[in-house]
Amino acid sequence: MVRMTLPNQLTTLRILLTPLFVWLILSDSSTMRLWGIGVFTLASLTDLYDGYHARKYGETTRWGAFMDPLADKILITAAFLVFVLNGIVELWMVIVVFLRDVLVTVLRLYAELKDKPVITSRSAKLKTLMQNLLAYLLLLLMLLSERSVFDESIAATAAEWLHAPQIRLLMLGLTIYTVYTGIAYLVENWPLLRAAYLSNRSSVKA
Repeated sequence: MVRMTLPNQLTTLRILLTPLFVWLILSDSSTMRLWGIGVFTLASLTDLYDGYHARKYGETTRWGAFMDPLADKILITAAFLVFVLNGIVELWMVIVVFLRDVLVTVLRLYAELKDKPVITSRSAKLKTLMQNLLAYLLLLLMLLSERSVFDESIAATAAEWLHAPQIRLLMLGLTIYTVYTGIAYLVENWPLLRAAYLSNRSSVKA
């Protein structure tokens, strides 16, 4: 049974906030879009606090260790799909990032079920940080481009930056690095994954 500590509750809340964020940010109302950015910020803050709280008070659980990064992936993927729908980034890049995350998540789940948990590498943590920073940047530009809130010149400049070639180059760089971290993950954890697979085969034959 899952022990619903405060960090686990915050992780669950982050997942539940994701569809609310998408619904608000895609609204035709500028006010609701602003609320959407606020919801994303709140969800991100839960990510910062739940890990800190779990480590400080010794409330780490295997469920939390698996679900926390999964909740991050769900939130970030939703944000990038919003950017796709707004013509800011290209769909194929988001699909590549999504497939890498799905593959790694499935392998992590398999290893957890076989009691051979894998360790998140520094490169994977850096990838997550880069994804978050790019998402925050784009959401900030979306916020600044709201003409009902900011001066016309500021809104026009922000809207121009949103669709600048540099944004696509940043996303391309992130996509390439994400693929690299996926390959690095497989290489670093191959002995554990292979041991889990062989253990499963042995139990089936028995």
